[in-house]
Amino acid sequence: MTLSRSQRRGLVGAAMLAALLVAIGVATTYFGSRYQLRIVYGAYVNLMAVLALQVFMGNARITNLSHSAFMGIGAYAAAICVTPVAMKKISLPSAPWGLNAFELDPFTSALVALLITGAIAFLVGLFIVRLSGIGATIVSLAVLVIVHSLFLYRTDIFKGNQAFFGIPQVFTLTSAVVLSVLMVFVVRGFRESRWGIALRASADDEVGAASMAVDFHRLRLIAWVLSCSLLAVAGIAYAYFLGTISARPFYFNHVFLTLAMLILGGMRTVTGAVLGTFLISFGLEWVRWLETGPEVFGIDLPEVLGLSGVALGAVIVLTMALRPGGIMGNREIEEFALGR
Repeated sequence: MTLSRSQRRGLVGAAMLAALLVAIGVATTYFGSRYQLRIVYGAYVNLMAVLALQVFMGNARITNLSHSAFMGIGAYAAAICVTPVAMKKISLPSAPWGLNAFELDPFTSALVALLITGAIAFLVGLFIVRLSGIGATIVSLAVLVIVHSLFLYRTDIFKGNQAFFGIPQVFTLTSAVVLSVLMVFVVRGFRESRWGIALRASADDEVGAASMAVDFHRLRLIAWVLSCSLLAVAGIAYAYFLGTISARPFYFNHVFLTLAMLILGGMRTVTGAVLGTFLISFGLEWVRWLETGPEVFGIDLPEVLGLSGVALGAVIVLTMALRPGGIMGNREIEEFALGR
């Protein structure tokens, strides 16, 4: 099969981003402390979530606020399947449907989690893709609240705010780097495919797309299910590294964090998703250090609790006001090396 010019350039751009991700991972593995390794692993998990978010938001131009919910579904589904029976008898003594009476290997558990998330995403997507603008965004927000409520109040399955523990820790930083690299190629491949191009065109002009026999509802559904499935991968990576999960990380704080990453870098490009993720991930660590009231150049700074939240909000407001297209706008990384 012959690749189009945009697809060839997409492969080049994905390879350049992959090289950058591998370089960061290798440097952290060999030179970083244990604490820094955990920070960088968290950045890669957030990157997977932001890349998944870009598939739908960046191509359909519809704001999705439910992405953390699908990440949580993937994490919990994999955790319930993979956790040893002896541990589930302790953590989920009253689990229904025999959920505490079986265990699967990590790979099979991940596949089951992906299938469950994909099925739920398909059902939700049937409603989402028929809406546009604020209507779709409100429905996605409702999905987030519904799923979080289930996580909180079905304590017999999800433990609520308590930790779901005993998950085998089978992932390392290398695992996160490999998954992130693969996801970069998948997301960039979708962007440059005929589906991605047609979806972006329909987002700019629905009437014109319909007149050209473009079924943009079907395209939106494909992008939505792919996005949610990739979010499940991020959730699985989160659970398989930490070994414990709870409902709290999959709610509003994470929604706004990942949205800020995508908005800062530029939601229309894969390069923007990568750039925004690492800028905010490492920038927030510096802001959290300032929150503690450190000594800088002999001056004792006061504690400023909540500074990280203020900084995150400022990033969103300033980016939307000064550069709505984000740092990258519509440009990908290969355009700087190869030109347009």
